[in-house]
Amino acid sequence: MAKKAYPLRINEDVLNAMQGWAEDELRSVNAQIEYVLREALRKSGRSKKKAVNPVELPDQ
Repeated sequence: MAKKAYPLRINEDVLNAMQGWAEDELRSVNAQIEYVLREALRKSGRSKKKAVNPVELPDQ
């Protein structure tokens, strides 16, 4: 997947909140913003879903 640079203007309070969240999740701010955007796209049905093969568990 290719990455593309994109300048972002963001409210200082929002950026500070994202920085704290990123630190909690051990991510960079950039990675945290991308994660939040991906999750929002997935939840809204606006992104392609990756096919996941179900894992078969042995009978217990």
